[in-house]
Amino acid sequence: MLEIDSSKGEGGGQVVRSSVALSAITGIEAHLTRIRENRPTNGLSKQHCIAVKAVADMTDSVVIGNHAGSRDLLFKPGNGKRSDIKLDIGTAGSISLVLQAVMLAARHHKEKMRVDVSGGTNVMWAPPIDSYQQILFPLMERMGIHAKLDIIDRGFYPDGGGRVIAELEPVDEIRPLVIEDLGKLERIDGIFYIQRLKDDIMEDMLSSCKETLDLKCPVNIDVQRTVGNSKGAGLSLAAVYENGRLGSNVLTTRGHPAKQAGEDVAKDLLKEMSSGATMDVYTADQLLPYMAMANGPSEFTVSRISKHLLSQMDTLETFLDVRFGVERKGHIYNLSVVPG
Repeated sequence: MLEIDSSKGEGGGQVVRSSVALSAITGIEAHLTRIRENRPTNGLSKQHCIAVKAVADMTDSVVIGNHAGSRDLLFKPGNGKRSDIKLDIGTAGSISLVLQAVMLAARHHKEKMRVDVSGGTNVMWAPPIDSYQQILFPLMERMGIHAKLDIIDRGFYPDGGGRVIAELEPVDEIRPLVIEDLGKLERIDGIFYIQRLKDDIMEDMLSSCKETLDLKCPVNIDVQRTVGNSKGAGLSLAAVYENGRLGSNVLTTRGHPAKQAGEDVAKDLLKEMSSGATMDVYTADQLLPYMAMANGPSEFTVSRISKHLLSQMDTLETFLDVRFGVERKGHIYNLSVVPG
């Protein structure tokens, strides 16, 4: 059994989600202690509990200590391969973060995995669900991993009410992903979403975004007006290159007016594009587990090494035979992933 100090590194929910999923994949029992000890609210949140329960249910695993506020969790992996699950986070907890754990835990499933999950689609401190469609899934496709999702309803903080149905085809051999150079910039794709808010927000955000981008390439932004229980608006951008993709995203809040939000999301993307990185750090964090299980070495560059990325590497090395290399080259970092 592995003893995992969950307060190390990033010290948040990522260690929990990754550890539980990797435990299910490898068959190695895991005992997690000091969960989220350094966060304002210690222990598991409801969102974390839902992710853990989902992995346990789909693999017939036994879990002890999976309740809100728990700082100690024991996961005993089973041999189940349940392929159709329905989850309700019950709050505006991030659907995308719950899907991270579920999709990874389905690595050895022999049937298509279908996940129907309700909660928050676009919330602070989590990847917007749109970035999966724009960036994560296209890059996973290159690795031989075929996933897709449908956004049935959008859900924003604090009311939630979003719903997503995701599907993952059985994963056979995982190909490595090597992106040494992004190649030619082809276009900027965007998804602007707005729900139960005035159109002024849309006009302000889109105009300031496009003015700030000021690029000599096509900029295609899909506007999605939806209805639902919660209110919110935001913009998710993807710079689509010949050999890869970079992303940025923003949500409007009372303290972040639409015009400023549009300018900020454009500046964030331009900064990432000018950094020389071949992958944005948030996508790298999510792809790393699949690279660690690929049939050969992967390589890419990022503009910075985040605590999330370091924690992910540490967790993967705990469960898998994999080596990571980090080398600074000027203002960027070259990251290599070499499975054993």
